[in-house]
Amino acid sequence: MPTLRLEIVTPEAKAYSDDVDMVVLPGIEGEMGILPMHVPLMTELKPGELRITKNGQETFLAVGEGFVEITGERVSVMTDMAVEEKAIDEAAVQAAIERAEKRMREEHLGDEEVASVQAAIQKSLAQLHLKRRHHRG
Repeated sequence: MPTLRLEIVTPEAKAYSDDVDMVVLPGIEGEMGILPMHVPLMTELKPGELRITKNGQETFLAVGEGFVEITGERVSVMTDMAVEEKAIDEAAVQAAIERAEKRMREEHLGDEEVASVQAAIQKSLAQLHLKRRHHRG
C-alpha cells in the first residue's frame, strides 16, 4: 500500500517526519483528509487537531497556524506549534488561557497586541480541546 511522507516543521525543530497512511488536518476551509496520490495543492492550516494514521494506529497533535503543501507522495506542514497529545499539560494550558484572557481585558492593548493574544488563546484552546477529547481517566 502506498504511503505519504509527512514532515511537520516548527520554528524550533522538525516535529514529525515519517511515512504514514493518512493525515487529517485542520485546513482553513475545514477538516481535510489526505491519502497517498492526493492532488497537489497548498492551503492554510488553522489551530486545531492533526491526526496521523500509520499501520492502524492514530497519533494526535495540536497544531497552530501555518501552511501545508501536498504532493502525491508528500505532505509538508509548516506551523508555529505542533504538540503531541501525550505531551500536553492540561493545567499549564488552562493557566495560559486564563493569563491571556486577563491580558485581553486590559484597556491599553493595541491592535497588534490583541491579535497576538488572540492567536495565543487559539493555540492554547487547540491543545486543551485535543487533550480533553482523547484523555481517558
